[in-house]
Amino acid sequence: MRDYLARDIRNVVLLGHAAAGKTALVEACLYKTKQIERMGNGRDVNFVLDYDQEEVKRKQSVFTALMPIEWKNSKINFIDTPGYLDYEGEMQAGLAVGDNALIVVSAKDGIESGTEKAVKYARQKGLPTIFFVNKLDEDHSDYAKVYQDLRDKFGKNVFLFEMPIIENREIVGSINILRGKAWYYNNLAEPQEVPESYKDEVALHYNEIAEAIATTDDELMEKFFMEEPFTEAEIAKGLRIAVRSGEICPVYCGSAAKNIGISRLLDLVTEYFPCYAEKGTVTAKDPEGNDVLLETNGEETFSAQVFKTVVDPFVGKITYFKIMSGVLTSDSVIYNSKKEETEKISQIYVVKGRNQEAVGKLFTGDLGCVTKLSVTETNDTLCDEDKPVIFPDIQFPEPMLGVAIMPKTKADEDKMSFALQKILDEDKTLRLEKNAETNEQILYAVGDQHIDVVLSKLKNKYKVEVQTAEPTVQYRETIRGTAEVQGKHKKQSGGAGQYGDVWIRFEPCDSDEMVFAEEVFGGAVPRQYFPAVEDGLRECMKSGVLAGYKVVGVKATLYDGSYHPVDSKEIAFKAAARLAYKAGMPKAKPILLEPIVKATVTAPEEYTGAIIGDFSKRRGIIMGSEVTADHEIVVDVEVPMAEMMRYATELRSMTQGRGSYHVEFARYEPAPQNIAEGVIASRKAQLEDKE
Repeated sequence: MRDYLARDIRNVVLLGHAAAGKTALVEACLYKTKQIERMGNGRDVNFVLDYDQEEVKRKQSVFTALMPIEWKNSKINFIDTPGYLDYEGEMQAGLAVGDNALIVVSAKDGIESGTEKAVKYARQKGLPTIFFVNKLDEDHSDYAKVYQDLRDKFGKNVFLFEMPIIENREIVGSINILRGKAWYYNNLAEPQEVPESYKDEVALHYNEIAEAIATTDDELMEKFFMEEPFTEAEIAKGLRIAVRSGEICPVYCGSAAKNIGISRLLDLVTEYFPCYAEKGTVTAKDPEGNDVLLETNGEETFSAQVFKTVVDPFVGKITYFKIMSGVLTSDSVIYNSKKEETEKISQIYVVKGRNQEAVGKLFTGDLGCVTKLSVTETNDTLCDEDKPVIFPDIQFPEPMLGVAIMPKTKADEDKMSFALQKILDEDKTLRLEKNAETNEQILYAVGDQHIDVVLSKLKNKYKVEVQTAEPTVQYRETIRGTAEVQGKHKKQSGGAGQYGDVWIRFEPCDSDEMVFAEEVFGGAVPRQYFPAVEDGLRECMKSGVLAGYKVVGVKATLYDGSYHPVDSKEIAFKAAARLAYKAGMPKAKPILLEPIVKATVTAPEEYTGAIIGDFSKRRGIIMGSEVTADHEIVVDVEVPMAEMMRYATELRSMTQGRGSYHVEFARYEPAPQNIAEGVIASRKAQLEDKE
C-alpha cells in the first residue's frame, strides 16, 4: 500500500444495529477492489473482519476492526464497529477516530435501537453522515418505508440519493437521483436511462436535493429561484458543503451480499465525505491544561491518540492509534505525555483486519498500530517530547452490571489476576473491584453478553476456569433501643487466672462506625484496660446478632465494672466486652438496614410510564423527572440496592436497548419487616453452609 497524505484519507466509522450488514459491506468493498477473491457471509462466519474466536462463536462483530480500502487515488479507512449494545465501548472507540459516519440500515428490519444510537452519537460528534440501506435483495424488504421512517425520525436533512427499480414485485436495479441514470443488476457496468414511470419521482427528489444545495451558496440560491439548472461542478461543490455541514444526509441503497450499489457508495464517500486535513486544526491540552491548537498536516509536530489496545498471546500488546498531526516514522522515539515516559517505535503497521502490513511511515489523519509499547494504553497521547500535548479521553460507557468472580481451583487463582489485568488493559468498559468487607472480586461490565465474552476469554485464551455469582449486598445492622448489661469473664485453671468485669450501655447514635465512650468513676476499671474493652467491642461489631452484618450507629459506653489486682489482664477485659456485646445487643432492639442508591435513568420519552411503573415494583421513590430537548425522559429515583442488581439487563429489555442509567450510593435505611426476615433467613443459611 502506497503512502497517503491527509487530503487523500477518509476515516469512516461504520455504525448501525447488530446484523444490519456493516461487516458484510466492508467485505463487499474488499471484493469490489479485488483485495479478496470471494466474499464471506454471516451464515458461514467467514468474514475477513469477524476473525476473533468470540465473533466466530457468536456470529456477530464483538470488536472494532480496521480495513483500509484504496479507491480512485483515495484511501478509505473503514472502522467497523459492533452493533450489539454490550459492545458499545468498541463503538465509542471507533467514533473517536472516525471523521465521517456511514450508518447501515436493514431494508427488511428498518430503524432499530442501534440505528437510533448511531445517529445520536454521530450527531453529538458532528460527523458528516450517509445512510446505506442494505439487504435490498431480501424478502420483505421495504426501501420506501425505511426511507420515509429515516426522514420522519431523523429530520428533513435526510435525502434520497438512490431508489430501487421494481418490476413484477422484484427489485431489478436502482436509479441514482443525482446522475439521473439507472443501473440494472444484470448489467451493472452500463448505466441506462431512467424508466418513464420513475421520471416524475426522480425529478421530485432531485429538486429536493437541489433546493438543499442552493442554501449553501447565494449564487446557487439565485439560480435555483430562477429555475436555472445547476452544472455538475456546482452540484458537486454544493453537496460537499452540505454533507460536511450535516445539512444533507444522503440515503443510498444496495445489497452487500450481492455486491450491489458498492461502487457508487465508494464514489459518494470519496467525493463528498471530508478528509481529515479539512479540519484545519485540532485542539489538545498542554501539561498545564492550556489549549493547544495543532494543524492537521504533515508539517505540524507529531501527535497521536491511542484508541484501542489488543493483547495478543504471540505478538504481545498491540497499540492502535490515529495520527492527529505530523508524521510518524519507524525506528523513532516518541513521548507518552500522560505517563511522562518515552517509548521506542521499531516498526509501524497498517491494520487490515487481523493482519498488519509494515510501512515506513504514517501521515496525518491515518490509522495504524505498533507493538510492544511498555507503558502506553488506551486513551494515552503519543507526541514529540519537545511539544507535549494531551488529547481528551474517549468517554466509554460506564459498566453497571456486576458479578462476583472467583477461581474454580487454587491453580486458577494464581492465573486469574494476571489474565483479568490483560483483559482490562484491552477493554476500558470493564471494571474490577475488590470488596474488602465481603472479600469478593466484583467484575462490572455493560451487559450479560459482555460478561460472557470475558469468561470465554479467560477460559479459551488464558486457560482459567472461574465461577460467578451475584454480588453480596452489604446490609448493615443497628439498634433502636438502649440496653445496659454486664459482661464478666472469670477463669481459674491453676496458676495465674483471668478476671475482667464490665458494665456497658448500648444505645443508638448517628455514626457509620461504633462510638466508644467511658464513664467509669473511682477506678472501678483501671484506665489501662479501656483499649482492650474497645478492641473487643469493635471486633464484635463486625458481625451483628441478626444476620452477621457489620453493625453501625451504636454508642457503647463503659460505665462500671471491677478488676482483680493479680488476675486482671487485657485479654480478660477483651473477653468480658465480647460477653457484654452478646448479652446487650439482642436487648437493644436490633434492626436490619438496607443500602439505598440514587439512580438516574435516561430513555426515550415514550418509556416514561414503563420506567416509573417498574420502579414502584422495586420499592423505588421517584424524586423527580424531566424531558430533555431530545425528547428523552430523565428520571431520578431512590431505590434499594438489592432491587438494582440486574437492572442493566432489565432496563435494556424494557426500552429495547434505548435506556441507560447511573447509580451512586445514598445511605442506609431500615429494611421493611418482610424484607428483613427474608434476608436474615437467607444469610443464616449461607453462614451455616460455610460451617
